[in-house]
Amino acid sequence: MKIAVLSGKGGTGKTTVSASFAASLPCCQYIDCDVEEPNGAIFLTPELKISSQVKVMVPKSDMSKCSACGNCAKACQFNAIALVKGKVLLFPEICHHCGACVIACPDDAIIEVKRTIGVVESNVDGTFLQGKLNVGEPISIPILRELKKRIKNHMTVIIDCSPGASCAVVQSIEGCDYCVLVTEPTPFGLHDLKIAVRLVKKMGVPFGVILNKALDSCRIIQEFCETEGIEMLMEIPFSQDIARGYSRGILPVEIDHLWKEEFKKTWEKIESGVKK
Repeated sequence: MKIAVLSGKGGTGKTTVSASFAASLPCCQYIDCDVEEPNGAIFLTPELKISSQVKVMVPKSDMSKCSACGNCAKACQFNAIALVKGKVLLFPEICHHCGACVIACPDDAIIEVKRTIGVVESNVDGTFLQGKLNVGEPISIPILRELKKRIKNHMTVIIDCSPGASCAVVQSIEGCDYCVLVTEPTPFGLHDLKIAVRLVKKMGVPFGVILNKALDSCRIIQEFCETEGIEMLMEIPFSQDIARGYSRGILPVEIDHLWKEEFKKTWEKIESGVKK
């Protein structure tokens, strides 16, 4: 069973929830797909002994063959190639690795070479995986694909997605059996939760909501879920103890064993949702 944990916005507690599930379940694989800022390792403390580079194909020009026709620049939809005064200028940082320029070139003056954009790291048994996108790189999809190639289908898999509802999130939750949407009781939290709900509905993945930093004085998330018929899986209260632990890299399930039991009960709800 593959479960994705996502949120419409950053700072809702998505990693707190996904890492708490990983710490509560007896045997699972945790994959940190927030490749721009992976921090699941801070809480789960794996020994990351295996690292492999993620490379993509980018164009390289051979001016000895180039006739300066400009077809490559016309074919590029991302402005990664320009023809200036008869010379081809390449901008690999914004290349989307589609290969259209190679196809468009009538002179075989464009070839593709490998370029490293980040790494995939794991512990020895592969039960913890994380990707890291190099600073300044705009596209994380190739790293996410490499992470998902390493999924252990015989195990429970927890995927910690990046915040938002971007292409990276779509790539992360594709093929998952269930999505957990983590939100907070603020107008911004509700606004971005609605975006995340539309996304998972569009993709046809069953889902439920976990409310973090819950307050008795604000019930906008509960009211929305009741109106839309969305299951509220769990409410985690706004707590100084949880916040203090988080600031030291300690999960709620490590502060109080009762929280571990709560996460296990929530997991049973998720399993029931998958079966339905």
